[in-house]
Amino acid sequence: MIKNKIPQTPLAERVRPKTIDEFAGQEALLGKGKPLRLMIENDTLSSFILWGAPGTGKTTIAKIIAAHTRSDFYQLNAVSSGVKDIRSIIDTAEKNRVNGKRTILFIDEIHRFNKAQQDALLHSVESGVLTLIGATTENPSFEVIPALRSRARIYILDELSKSDLKAILDAALKKDEFLSGLSIKEIDEEFLFYLSGGDARALLSVLEAAVVQEIDSAPIRITKEVLENVVQKKNIIYDKAGEEHYNVISAFIKSIRGSDPDAALYWLARMLEGGEDPLFIARRMVVLASEDIGNASPNALVLAEAAFEAVDKIGMPEARIILAQCATYLASSPKSNASYMGIENAFSAVRNNPLYPVPLHIRNAPTKLMKDIGYGKNYKYAHDFENHFVEENYFPEELKGSQFYFPSEQGQEKKIKEWLKNLWKKMKKY
Repeated sequence: MIKNKIPQTPLAERVRPKTIDEFAGQEALLGKGKPLRLMIENDTLSSFILWGAPGTGKTTIAKIIAAHTRSDFYQLNAVSSGVKDIRSIIDTAEKNRVNGKRTILFIDEIHRFNKAQQDALLHSVESGVLTLIGATTENPSFEVIPALRSRARIYILDELSKSDLKAILDAALKKDEFLSGLSIKEIDEEFLFYLSGGDARALLSVLEAAVVQEIDSAPIRITKEVLENVVQKKNIIYDKAGEEHYNVISAFIKSIRGSDPDAALYWLARMLEGGEDPLFIARRMVVLASEDIGNASPNALVLAEAAFEAVDKIGMPEARIILAQCATYLASSPKSNASYMGIENAFSAVRNNPLYPVPLHIRNAPTKLMKDIGYGKNYKYAHDFENHFVEENYFPEELKGSQFYFPSEQGQEKKIKEWLKNLWKKMKKY
C-alpha cells in the first residue's frame, strides 16, 4: 500500500531550504547585497533578533546559518530551556574562545524567556563570548529586555507574499521525494494560500494533509472542497497575549472613533475569529462610549453597558451579534471627547495647584458648632430659584470662574452647551 510510504517527518521539515538561494521571501534581508545575506556569506555574524509572524522563515534562516558558519552552533527553545542550559552553553563558549573558535546560540521563541533568563545572556553577548540569534513572534520592544535589545540588531521579517508562497509550493512539489512520486493533477492554489494566512509552515501542513486524505485517488485533485474538509477555518494570525492583540483592538477602537462602522465590523470579526475574549471587546466599548462619544449621545454608554451585560450572559457565538450592534451604533454616533478632556483638565488643576479649602458656604453643617462658625452660611438652594438655578461660585475662591468642561457642537451636547451658556451669563462660561 502506498500509505505505508507516507513519511513520518512533516513536509515543512523535509523541504526546509538549506541555502540562501533556496529560501523564498525576505528579499530585504537576504537579497543580493542585503545585510543578513552578507553576514552569512562572509561568516561575519553579530548578535541579532529575528522578529516576524509564524512561518515567515526565522528558524530556517537560523538553520542556514548553522549549516554555513564556521562556528560552534547551539539551539535552544525558550519553552523547554532555562538558565542552567544557557550557562552550560556559555561555559562551552568560553572554552571555545580560548581556542579561537566562535560560538553561536540560537534561541527560538526568545520572548518566552523571563527577565532573569535574559539577564543571564547579557555579559556573554556584550563581551563576545557568544553570538546570539533570537527568534520571536512578539514585538521585542515589549518582550525583550532593553539591555539585551541594545546588544543585538533587530531584523523584521515581512509577511510572505503570494509569489513567495507559490515558490515554496512549487519547490515542495518538485523536490520532495514523496510528493514528486504522486500523480497530483490539480491544486486550488488561491484557496490554499488563503487558508495558510501567509504562514509557509501552515501552507505545507495543509497541503500534506490534503494529499494524504486523497492518496487513494488517481489522479489526486486538491480542490477547495478537499481543503475545506482538511481545515475547518483559515489560519488567523492573532495572538491574544501578543502584539497583534493590541494592534487589532487599536484598529477597532480607532475605526469606531473615526465613525466607520464597516471597518469596525472587519476588525471585530478579526478578533472574534482569532479567539479574542468577547468581554474584553465589550469592556473596551464601554470605555469608548464615554471617552469618545460622551454627552454627544448619552445613550451610547447605556447601550455599551447593556451590551457588556448581554455578552456576559449570552456568550459566543450569539454574542457576536450583540457586539456588532453596539460597535455599529457607537461608530455611527456623533463624537465628543469633552467629558474625557474635562476630567483631564480638572486633574491638571488639582495636581498643579495647592489644595485650596472648600468655601464655607458649600460645606455641610450637620452640627450646631459647624453652623456657628459659618459652615453652610449664605448657601443658595438652587431649587428655590427660577429654572432651579442661581449663579453661584462652587470653586475655591482662587479658582473662581474656571472652566474644565467645554461641550462640543455635536449631537445632544450642542443643546447642553446652549443650556449652560444661557445659565452662566455673568461668569461668561461656555
